[in-house]
Amino acid sequence: MDSDNRFGDLEISDPKAMRALAHPVRLAILERLQRHGPATASRLSPHVGATPSVTSWHLRHLAGFGLVRDAEGGTDRRERRWAAVARGFRFEAPDDEEGRSAARVLSGELFAQAADLPLRWLTETEPELEPEWTRLAGANNTRIVVTSDELAALKDAFEELIAPYVVRDPDRRPPDGRGVRLLMYALPEAPGNEDSENTTDLPE
Repeated sequence: MDSDNRFGDLEISDPKAMRALAHPVRLAILERLQRHGPATASRLSPHVGATPSVTSWHLRHLAGFGLVRDAEGGTDRRERRWAAVARGFRFEAPDDEEGRSAARVLSGELFAQAADLPLRWLTETEPELEPEWTRLAGANNTRIVVTSDELAALKDAFEELIAPYVVRDPDRRPPDGRGVRLLMYALPEAPGNEDSENTTDLPE
């Protein structure tokens, strides 16, 4: 597997595809298919906040950019079953202005969708967890001073560390394992802020 894409993600470089994906319903559809496997528009509808007909329209739009496809082994022609093309996706901001703008729009939608995840976890999930899992949960807000090459190396090292768990086949997962959401943001500061101190470690 390419060391730059250890997760086997679909790599998106077309600005039009980025803008097509930068929609809350389409992102919800794609995440649902990636996490739970193939489904029809009717089955996806209650989970993505759209009617079956609207969900079907979004699915066809995603298919037009190669983000979803017809599911293999489908026999019921009355309702089309859809599948995600890959387990995840990634994109980088292209050099041209159109590409940078599209990447910014998609990043904004992804940030918005992830913004309430920690608080929802704290209020809805954490109270139900066993103590051994609660102790392992936590967050940190750490500031480092690095070059762009060093930051790239850090991101690559992180992906190398977790890749075996990301791509592990379901039948090889430990019976006592459970899903864990890992959120990582790398937010470079603007020039001139290199000497400021703003590091906060959040308690677990």
